[in-house]
Amino acid sequence: MNQHLDEKEADSVLLSDVDKAHRPHTLATYLKFIIPSLIGFLFFLTPIVVDGKVTIGMGVLADQLNELTQDYLPAFATSLLVISALIALYTALFKPRWSQQDTTLAEIFTPKGIWLVLRLAGAIFATMILFEVGPEWVWNRNTGGVMMLDLAPVLITFFFFAAILLPFLVDFGFMEFIGTLVRNAFQKTFRLPGRSSIDAIASWLGSGTVGVLITTHQYEQGFYSKREACVIATNFSIASIAFSLLVSSFIGLDHLFVPFYLTVVASGLVAAIITPRLPPLCWKSDDYSGSGKQINESVPSNHSLYSWGLEQALRRAETAPSPSTLARSCLMNVVDILFGLLPLVIAIGTVSLALVEYTPIFTWLSYPLIPLLDLLQLPESAKAAPAMLVGFADMFLPAVLGKGIESELTRFVIACVSMTQLIYMSEVGVLLLKSKIPLNLLELLAIFVIRTLITLPIIALIAHTLVF
Repeated sequence: MNQHLDEKEADSVLLSDVDKAHRPHTLATYLKFIIPSLIGFLFFLTPIVVDGKVTIGMGVLADQLNELTQDYLPAFATSLLVISALIALYTALFKPRWSQQDTTLAEIFTPKGIWLVLRLAGAIFATMILFEVGPEWVWNRNTGGVMMLDLAPVLITFFFFAAILLPFLVDFGFMEFIGTLVRNAFQKTFRLPGRSSIDAIASWLGSGTVGVLITTHQYEQGFYSKREACVIATNFSIASIAFSLLVSSFIGLDHLFVPFYLTVVASGLVAAIITPRLPPLCWKSDDYSGSGKQINESVPSNHSLYSWGLEQALRRAETAPSPSTLARSCLMNVVDILFGLLPLVIAIGTVSLALVEYTPIFTWLSYPLIPLLDLLQLPESAKAAPAMLVGFADMFLPAVLGKGIESELTRFVIACVSMTQLIYMSEVGVLLLKSKIPLNLLELLAIFVIRTLITLPIIALIAHTLVF
């Protein structure tokens, strides 16, 4: 994710150089575009059905690795977190020469301020959870136990394959090709580059975190402006089909999955149109990262959308990283996720779940929502209100709280809203805060609330008029 193009490479992929004389591309360039892009498409964007569940190739690999190693992954995760914390503490205290250099490795292992505190907390929490020592609010099965026994193994295996396979999708021209084809629709509807459609599709078929990874990668390389990256990451990192099936089944709505998912899609599209036009997203500038602007999706008059998309894909393929550079980038991505991201997920997720389990804070915060839910004619509004807000901690928690509600209508609304809120601190939120995308915690909270207030009435209206 820290891979940057040098000036020569950047010049070769700028789409503003439309005045360059057309030159034919070699067969090798076509193959360099087609083969890696096909691999990326097959693993990230091709839905497959395994044991009756819709998933993607990368998800199958992650699930198989998880099954083989699930008995050892919590201990492995704890070891990673402890090693990460010790190295970070060592560099903070003794400042070795390698940690002062401008390298990816130094950036990963020299967190500062709150990030250092969270990394240390992640290691301490993981140890307490593994051995069930210390305060129960840390290692309880419904708090730290969820993070270490349920979420951490999935994250390790999922991100391991995502980091390795992601370059096939984004570094060999596929983004340029698809982005050009759908540019008009995305520019007019969402004021975004066409290539952002890949982020949405990858999220839809794989995971919201995959979408965030793609967006972060593209922003750091200069393909998205600050505003575009913020909008895409918070409005298009949608829940996957597989996760949606899990939630609908858990909350007892699997017999309504088709109307449930169509409702999620419809309300999510409306939120994606409105939210970016409101603060804080509308305040973001269209400046680019240190790499500078790398793309302009304008189509020359002598090209069709298809021919220009292919031309840009081939140009991108020509400047794609070498196998050694690609391998190093993949390795650094894996190291960054395991040693940098995982401690933050464990620390923030454990505290968030403890607040839900042991304090009434979410109940108190949800009081203003009760009149709104009554206005929308949702039964058991007092029970439903906390479920509307607890999704900020973790996307699965609304289903946990809503499962005990008798009204199927209310459970339907809760499940749909949880799928459209998108911002949750146990995973996506931490990933965004750790990335270079310019979003802070208060902004993420504001976006979460805005999306909730936009989608809740829409979902309730659909539920009343079309589903029940």
